[in-house]
This record gives sequence, structure tokens and C-alpha cells, in this order.
Amino acid sequence: MGKIIFYEDRNFEGQHYECMSDCADLHSMFDRCRSIRVESGMFMIYDRPGYMGTQYFMKRGEYNDYLGMTGMTECVRSCRMIPVHSGNFRMRLYEHFDMGGEMMELTDNCPNLMDRFHMSNFNSCNVMEGHWLIYEQANYRGRHYYVRPGQYKSFNEWSGNNSKIGSIRRLMDL
Repeated sequence: MGKIIFYEDRNFEGQHYECMSDCADLHSMFDRCRSIRVESGMFMIYDRPGYMGTQYFMKRGEYNDYLGMTGMTECVRSCRMIPVHSGNFRMRLYEHFDMGGEMMELTDNCPNLMDRFHMSNFNSCNVMEGHWLIYEQANYRGRHYYVRPGQYKSFNEWSGNNSKIGSIRRLMDL
């Protein structure tokens, strides 16, 4: 079970709203959010309703000025709780759309896809087990995207702006 608290002002001041599950539209709960506290679990926050737009991974901790820290320009409009996964992790990355072309399989973290597979452009993936973060740059840097079990026939389906992937990390109870 996870718990995230959104505060309307920096440094955990002002009105607040507690959330313990997915919420597709937070706009009715608060107009602005300047700080966040994650008391337990892991969450993805989004700057648009319906789990769309810029996304940012939040693990347990205090974020007294999340706008400055994340680079997001808009208020949080939706959030998704990431379930704890204790089993195996398995993901297949494909060179082409619709799971076509050369395929690479991951079962653990990969800080540099180019070094490991001599490729960095992947256009689709199949997440068979576990929850993962896909990063645009090597060493878990840059924009990142949450993927859960399922087929992503195009990089657009995981909200990526391009097919270049630099690194991938398993989401475990951090």
C-alpha cells in the first residue's frame, strides 16, 4: 500500500490532499501543488489528467519544492501508484514497431543499452513481468517513462517522444 500527500505550498504548507491509489484527475482535489511527501510506496505523477503528459517517478521521501526539482512546469494532474513486484522481471525490446525486427531481452537493470546491445533505438516492447522505468539517456538520466506488464506496439504508447532509449531500471521497493 502506498501513500502520497500533495501540498498546495512549498515546504509542506497549506491545504493538502492524501492519495493511496491511482487518481486519473486530481484537478478537483486541488488547484496547485508545490510540495509532495511520499510516505510509503512508489508513484508516477503526471502534469495532465488521465496519466498523460510529462511524468516523474516519486519514491519514499520529501519533495519540498517538486517543481524546481523535477523541471515540470505544470501542477500535478494525475498520479499512479506503482505496485510492489516481488517476482521475476522480464522485458523484450524490439527494433521495429509491432514487436518486429531484432529483439533483446532484459531481466535486470541496464545502465547503458548501447554498450550492452549496440543499439539505442527501440520502437516497441513487451513487458512480461515486473514494472520498469525507461530512460532516454544512459545511467538512468533524462526523461523517464513508466511501463507495466503489457505490449507497447509503439514507443508512443509509453509516452516517449522518440525511440531512443539509454537505460532501463526495474522498479522494486526502493
